[in-house]
Amino acid sequence: MIAVIYARYSSDLQRDASIEDQIRLCRARIEVEGWQYLHAYTDRALSGASALRPAYQNLLEDARRGQFDVVVAEALDRLSRDQEDIAGLFKRLRFAGVRLFTLSEGEISELHVGLKGTMNALFLKDLADKTRRGLEGRVRAGRSGGGLCFGYDVVREHDARGGPIHGARRINEIEAAIVRRIFAGFAAGKSPRRIAIDLNREHRAGPRGGAWDPSTLNGNTARGTGILNNELYIGRMVWNRLRYIRDPTTGKRISRLNEPDRWIVQEIPELRIIPEDLWDRVKARQQTIKRNTRPALSERPFWARKRPRFLITGLAKCGACGSSYVKISANLLGCAAARNRGTCGNRLNLRLDTLEKLILDGLRDRLMAPDLFKAFCEEFHREVNRLRADGNAAAAAKHHELDRVERRIRRIVELITDDDAPFRALKQELVTLEAAQLVLQQELAATDAPAPLIHPNLAEVYRQRVARLQDALQDQVMREEAFELIRSLIDEIQLVPDDGKLRVELRGELAGILALAADSKKPSNLSAAGLAEQIKLVAGIGFEPMTFRL
Repeated sequence: MIAVIYARYSSDLQRDASIEDQIRLCRARIEVEGWQYLHAYTDRALSGASALRPAYQNLLEDARRGQFDVVVAEALDRLSRDQEDIAGLFKRLRFAGVRLFTLSEGEISELHVGLKGTMNALFLKDLADKTRRGLEGRVRAGRSGGGLCFGYDVVREHDARGGPIHGARRINEIEAAIVRRIFAGFAAGKSPRRIAIDLNREHRAGPRGGAWDPSTLNGNTARGTGILNNELYIGRMVWNRLRYIRDPTTGKRISRLNEPDRWIVQEIPELRIIPEDLWDRVKARQQTIKRNTRPALSERPFWARKRPRFLITGLAKCGACGSSYVKISANLLGCAAARNRGTCGNRLNLRLDTLEKLILDGLRDRLMAPDLFKAFCEEFHREVNRLRADGNAAAAAKHHELDRVERRIRRIVELITDDDAPFRALKQELVTLEAAQLVLQQELAATDAPAPLIHPNLAEVYRQRVARLQDALQDQVMREEAFELIRSLIDEIQLVPDDGKLRVELRGELAGILALAADSKKPSNLSAAGLAEQIKLVAGIGFEPMTFRL
C-alpha cells in the first residue's frame, strides 16, 4: 500500500509547525500499518471551508492518476469542513480505488462522511455566529467592528492586565480636511472626476496610499460604500449592512445587502467630520444625478455579461502611463488615468470601430506574410517531433526498467526456494521491487497513446483560417469562438501618443495560432502555451511590434 499524507492549518495566527506535527503523527501511523510512505500534500494558512487549495487539488489530480492507494490525515476536518466537499472527496477517492484514513476516525466510511461532515459544517456556522456576536457587542459600545476608513486613525489601548482593547478610533485631522473638501466640492456642483483630478494634481494620497479615482468617491449609495456615502462622517456607524456568502462554484466571497431591520446603527458624535447640512446637500445632489443602469444590464443574457463585449476590452493600454484605454462615450476611447484621475497627460482619443478595424486588418496582413506562417509551421513541426521523441524515450526507459524489475522479482522467487537463501533480506528486497513495479505499471498505463501525424498541408490550413478572421466575426454561429481566438493572439494593444497622433503597437505571441489546427492534426499532449516561446523567437520581428499611425 502506497500512502500519502494531507496536512493543513487554517490561519496565519496558528503555528507553522502544526504542519510538521501532523506529518510526524501520520508517518508514525503509516509505519504501524506497514504502508509505504510516498510524500505529503500541505496547505498553509488556508481555510478548510474552500476546496480551492493548491495541495488539495493536486491530491485529487494525483488520485485520479492512481499514484497512491491510501490518503492519511490527522482528522477529517483537515481535508475539508464543507459537507459537499467531504462527500465529493470521498466519492472521487473511492472511484479511484483510494482509501481514506484519519488518525481520529480510522478508515473513513459513508457514516463518517455524513456525521463528521455535518459536525464540521456546524462548527463553522457556530464559529461565525460567535464572531458576529462579539463584533456586535463591540459596535454597540461605539467601537469599530473591523476595518478602518479614510479620515480616522486606530487607537492602541490596553486593559489593566496589559491585554489589547480593539476597535477604538480617533479623527485624523489631515485626512478629515480632505473629506470636508470632497463633500463641499460635490455639494457645490463639482463632479467626482474633477475632485479626484484636483487631489491627484496636488499629490494628495488616497485611502490606500495611491491615486484618487471617481469610484472611490461615488461608491454605491445602497451599500453605503464610497467617501460620499460613509455615514461615519456624520457620527453614525452602520454595521451589518452587508453579509458575505461563499460562491460554491468559485469559492470567492460575495457580498449581499441585508434588510434594513438587521442593520446595527450606533451614534458616535465624537467621530463626526461633516456637518449635517452639508451631508443633506450631498444626498440631495446625488438624487438629482442618479441614473438607473440596472434594466439595461438585466436585458443582456448572463453569459453575455461575463464575456468581453468588444475585441479590445481589457487589452488597450496607454503608452504614456500604462493605464487602460476605456470608453468615454458610446464610440470613443480615452486614457482612464487622464480622464478620471488627471495623472496622465495623454488626452488623445480614438474611435472604437476605427481601432478594431485597424487591428483586424493589420493582424491579418502580418499573419499572412509568407515567411511568418512558413516559419510557424517549421517550428511547430520541430517542436512536435521533439516532444514526441522525449515522450517516447521516457516511455521506453520505463518499459526497460519494468522489465529489469520483473526479472529480478522472478530471480528472487527462485532463490527463496533454496535452503541456504538469506530469506529476510530477499523478502525485504522483494517488497521494495513490487512497490516499484506497481508505480511503473501505473505510470505506463497513464501514458497517452502516440498522437497521429500532423497533416503536411498545415501551412495552407493556416493561410485559409487567417484570411477569414473578419468574416468569422460576422458569422453568428462562429462569432464567439472566433472572438476568443482573435483575442488570444493579442497580449496588449499599446496606444502611444506621438507628435499629436496615436501610434498603435500590437503585441502578442502566436500561441493562439496553434488553435487553428486544433482537430486531429494537433497532438493531444501538446500545449499551445508551451510552444509560445518557441514561436515567439521565430516570429518576433514580423509580429511584435506592429505599428500604425492615426
